[in-house]
Amino acid sequence: MGGQPLAGRTIVVTRPAGQADSLCAAVTALGAEALCFPLLTIAPVADPAPLQAMARRLADFSLAFFVSPNAVRLALDAMLPVAPWPAGVQVATVGKGSEAALAERGFTRVIAPSIGFDSEAVLALPAFQADAVAGRRVLVLRGDGGRDLLGDTLAARGARVEYLCCYHRGGPADDPAILVDRARTGRLDALTLTSSEGVAHLLALPGAEVLKAVPVFAPHPRIAAAAGEGGFAQVVLTGPGDTGLIEGLAAHFAAGKPSAYPG
Repeated sequence: MGGQPLAGRTIVVTRPAGQADSLCAAVTALGAEALCFPLLTIAPVADPAPLQAMARRLADFSLAFFVSPNAVRLALDAMLPVAPWPAGVQVATVGKGSEAALAERGFTRVIAPSIGFDSEAVLALPAFQADAVAGRRVLVLRGDGGRDLLGDTLAARGARVEYLCCYHRGGPADDPAILVDRARTGRLDALTLTSSEGVAHLLALPGAEVLKAVPVFAPHPRIAAAAGEGGFAQVVLTGPGDTGLIEGLAAHFAAGKPSAYPG
C-alpha cells in the first residue's frame, strides 16, 4: 500500500481507550487525522473477589475462553496474583488482539480460529464440537451483557458452561459535539465502527442524524448490518480487524470516493 491515500482526511476511530492506538497510528501513517472518540468505556468490576475465588478453583475446568483483549487483561490481572494458571486448563479466544494479549502473558498454546473472528468461527473449530466438549467444564470470561451464543451452543453440545464477568461496559464519556459539528460542516470523512454495541451508542448520541451522511467502515457483517439498519447512508464492509479497516479505507479513498453522501 503505497503513498498516502488518506491524506487530508479525518477518520473517526471508535475503539475503547487503550485499544485504539494501533488503528490511530495506521490511519495517521496514511496521511489522515485520526479523531479518537471511544464509543465504549471499559471498567474493571468493582469487586474482584469472584475472579480471585475462581483463580483458586480454576483447575476444576477443562477450558477457559476469553472473549476479548479486555477479558484477558482484566481477568488475568485479578487471577494470576492469587494462583498460577493450572497446566491442565486449555485457553481459547477469538481475534488477533486477544491472541496477542494472551501471548504477552505467556500463553503460547491458544485455541483460536485462523479465519473468522466471532463466536460462529470458534464454534466451527474441532475443539468445540460435541464429541470434544461433552461433559467438560468450560469457563467463559467476558464483560457484562455479552453475547450468549458461544455458551448456549456449548451447553447444547454437552459442555457445563459457567460465565464470569471481569469488566463492565458503558457508553461514550466524551462530548459528541466535536463529531456532530465536524459532520455538519463536512469535516468528517469516515467513521470506523468495531462493535454492534458501539453502533447503538453512536445512534443514541445527540445530533446523531447528521452523522448518518458520513461513510461507515465496519470489519464484520454483523456490525455492518447494524449500521445499515440504523440508517447510515453508506456502509463499507471491510476485511477483519485493523488491517481490514485500513485496507478498506485506503481502497475507498484512493478510488476517489467522496467523503459524505446526501441523507
